[in-house]
Amino acid sequence: YNLNLSQRRAQSAVDYLVSQGIAADRLVAKGYGETQLLVPNAQTEEEHQTNRRTEFKVIEIKGN
Repeated sequence: YNLNLSQRRAQSAVDYLVSQGIAADRLVAKGYGETQLLVPNAQTEEEHQTNRRTEFKVIEIKGN
């Protein structure tokens, strides 16, 4: 369930960026579910929010 939820969250972020003019073929959505937690055994809502993060990684910068 969490992996699916994470993937949908990642896809929503990509969809937003596409709606702002970023070319869809430049983006990849990848949800990790509970496999890359920053706060293992999260107890508070704030800790759970930290684990629900969305990260962007720039893998290539092309010159103009």
